[in-house]
Amino acid sequence: MNKESIEAVAPSNADQAIATIVLGFSADPVARWFYPDPHDYLTQLPHFVRAFAGKAFEYNSAYQIDGYSGASLWLPPEVHPDENALMALLQCTIPKENQQNIFAFVEQMDRYHPSEPHWYLPMIGVDPAKQGKGYGSALLKHALARCDGEGQLAYLEASSAKSIPLYQRQGFERVGTIQVEKSPPMFPMLRKPRRLVLTESNDYSSRHAAGSAPNSTSVLNRTPLA
Repeated sequence: MNKESIEAVAPSNADQAIATIVLGFSADPVARWFYPDPHDYLTQLPHFVRAFAGKAFEYNSAYQIDGYSGASLWLPPEVHPDENALMALLQCTIPKENQQNIFAFVEQMDRYHPSEPHWYLPMIGVDPAKQGKGYGSALLKHALARCDGEGQLAYLEASSAKSIPLYQRQGFERVGTIQVEKSPPMFPMLRKPRRLVLTESNDYSSRHAAGSAPNSTSVLNRTPLA
């Protein structure tokens, strides 16, 4: 797979990236806990993606690979999900008897975010028909190179235990568990920036990571609820 197959997603093509995310999350434990009914899931999750991660399109930090076989939506430091739109959507689309647990779950997600500036990956997904080809890893590496170049932390939540090894291979470390009553668990993960080392040719395209940046900040998470 060529690095050149990864491209930023223009706002005009946001629907294509969102469609890939919706496909990729169709069997995700947390997404289907939010929307267990198939029709509700297919109808509402595109709106959820826009509210939760849609600002990535505004900041040129949404990426797609190989004709939208996979997509990742990153939020830059100090850019946050559209909380008002997200809460309004959940209030309108989640049954009232489930809202207390859903809102408590979202609150835990917020409390685990590091207080330091960081890149946040709200959503990354690969079309199920294209999984197993390394698209997820390639998308991660592409964005993490920028995090390393800027010396920034990266943060995400793994929404299934199966995905934890993928993120660990890219340098993320699990920092807790998010769970409310019988909800599926979600696993917040943090990655310190890696120092970039240049080769003797001084070619920036051939630089590679060599451990944590010497001036990386030690991160103390906000107090978690679980």
